[in-house]
Amino acid sequence: MGTEEKQPSKTETQQRNKKYEMDMCSGSIVGKILLFSLPLMCSSILQLLFNAADIIVVGRFAGDNSLAAVGSNTSLINLLTNFFLGLSVGANVLVARYFGAKQEKDLSETVHTAMILSVCSGIILTIIGCLGAKQILIWMQTPEDVLPLAVIYLRIYFLGMAPTMLYNFGSAIMRAIGDTKRPLYYLFFAGVINVILNLIFVIVFRMDVAGVALATVISQTISAALIIRCMMRSDSSVHLELSGLRVHPDKFKRILQIGLPASFQGMVFSFSNVIIQSSVNSFGAIMVAGNSAAANIEGFVYVAMNAFHQAAISFTGQNVGAAKYERVNKILYASQFCVIAVGLLLGNAAVLWGEPLLGMYTSSPEVMEAGMGRLQIICGTYALCGMMDVMVGSLRGLGYSIMPMIVSLIGACGLRLLWIFTFFRMEPFHTIESLYLTYPVSWMITFLTHVICFIIVRRKLAKKWGR
Repeated sequence: MGTEEKQPSKTETQQRNKKYEMDMCSGSIVGKILLFSLPLMCSSILQLLFNAADIIVVGRFAGDNSLAAVGSNTSLINLLTNFFLGLSVGANVLVARYFGAKQEKDLSETVHTAMILSVCSGIILTIIGCLGAKQILIWMQTPEDVLPLAVIYLRIYFLGMAPTMLYNFGSAIMRAIGDTKRPLYYLFFAGVINVILNLIFVIVFRMDVAGVALATVISQTISAALIIRCMMRSDSSVHLELSGLRVHPDKFKRILQIGLPASFQGMVFSFSNVIIQSSVNSFGAIMVAGNSAAANIEGFVYVAMNAFHQAAISFTGQNVGAAKYERVNKILYASQFCVIAVGLLLGNAAVLWGEPLLGMYTSSPEVMEAGMGRLQIICGTYALCGMMDVMVGSLRGLGYSIMPMIVSLIGACGLRLLWIFTFFRMEPFHTIESLYLTYPVSWMITFLTHVICFIIVRRKLAKKWGR
């Protein structure tokens, strides 16, 4: 007679889920921000490592045109996805508020509304990406020798948008309760599958960029399935039930109120980067390939800093929900300290070791030289971008999303576009260095404006809170 495996009790399961949650409303702020941010940082870096594997594999085994085809799509993919990913910010803030206030019913309704929204977002993106790929790439002045491969990559990539949105919305919800570890585990597993499939599809089956895109879609589907499985099996406050999936109008409205400004900001930011990418494209395939490789390296610095932007949102949201208003300023100071340290360390490391890092993507000296030109200007000043983003995170955590959107659009995007459509078109300024310098200048101006906005908002809320 066999023995039955003992199933964990409900209490044991709840305790196991609780260990992944984080009380952001008490204890050391810096310590908890680091505990929250490090797994999130690792998740983002892993995601980029697996994306880098795409570029490295095609660059090494398919050639510079394939490298340019994959890399030149990055800004366009961000443009199309950032609008919907911005809505996940609304879900994150709302979940953090209800979690901090211990409002279980409202929390559950927000979770189920957000997951419906993620599926709809993915379907819309798939339709736009598949139908409009070629025309959009033509508008971006993608070089003719790169265009056919870029279209193939983009269309296959966008077939995986529904699972991509599911994973990102699910991760945003779990971040709001302090769980940044399990999304890391799921991403790691899916990413290993991605790398293995890259090597098989490109080297063995000679599928070129189509193989890389297909491997990405499969790995995104795996990560989405794992995070949905986690939420469905969880007895924590973010438990997901298929029978409970419906749009709750009041929660949907609140998600849009917070998320739409973030969506619009992300989209316009990405649009400005598409315009910049189009300007880079005008310098030819070598510059496009070098820019793509350098931008991929920069991505590691950016996502490491972005973990503190996410921390500022979640920590501020939970503490406002719990009426721990005195901790809001301390959260901002701690997040800024961390992001400056990480930005300076990693940004300058990317410049110092730029050549061997670029050598992982290409063996072409011309492409490496083009990549170093970007790294020296942008990575050396990247801490400014992190400082700007933390200010935005704090304002969003306070429930203010329109103000940072307006400031960012005018201060960052507006300045960049103004430069490109005026001075950059004049002969003395029509250089790649002139183009790259628009980044640090716009970061500094926007950061200083956000500081002024935060001071105004904080004083206004102090009167409302009676503090």
